[in-house]
Amino acid sequence: MRSAARILLLLLWISASPARADEPRAAAPDPTREAVVLVHGLYRSDRSMRPLAERLGAAGYDVHSLRYASTAAAPDALAAQLREQVQACCADAARVHFVTHSLGGILTRALLAKEAPANLGRVVMLAPPNHGSELVDLFGDAFGWALGPTGRELGTGPTSLPNRLPPASFPLGIIAGTSSWNPVGSYVLPGESDGTVSVESTRLDGMSDFVALPSSHTWILYSDAAAEQVLEFLRAGRFKESGT
Repeated sequence: MRSAARILLLLLWISASPARADEPRAAAPDPTREAVVLVHGLYRSDRSMRPLAERLGAAGYDVHSLRYASTAAAPDALAAQLREQVQACCADAARVHFVTHSLGGILTRALLAKEAPANLGRVVMLAPPNHGSELVDLFGDAFGWALGPTGRELGTGPTSLPNRLPPASFPLGIIAGTSSWNPVGSYVLPGESDGTVSVESTRLDGMSDFVALPSSHTWILYSDAAAEQVLEFLRAGRFKESGT
């Protein structure tokens, strides 16, 4: 029964099987170039960010894809894991940008709220549950053991992790998905959604720009249009033909 429940929860949350973790690939920092830190989402690994890593590397950035145990620890512990990796890879970079997916955006908000790097550049969040997800409200009690300590805090209530964090105080671009492969998510989530997070929930006070693309929660990572918008925001601080 626990195995069947876990499969159901994974389908509801990410609409795909969790990616296999690869060993982190070391990259020598170059202080003359700007760095981009990639932060994956729940049930994922640094491997899920590889398409974006390749595009960003080809564009001339030093890319560092972080890794953390998304279901194994509380938010503060996960943010601390990320902070240590950012300090190790990017303290001497000309600027350090962040590109995140899903839960990675919430943990990045937590990290930056506590101590933003002095060389912080811009942040792009793909499909972030900035005000939580109704799926966690609905299934969190029954399947909280599978979500883990941090995943259980991704509901929409006022005391949930996303809603406890402050608004953006840094240059932030948000990319939301509007295509769902998840019939349960499409039914439960209000308005347009990516099957896991509603478009409205991705928005955050203080954001610099916002764009919605016809992609699902998982497959937005493999979207050429999303990658182009990421590159544009890192370059110019705005998306192409969009507005808040």
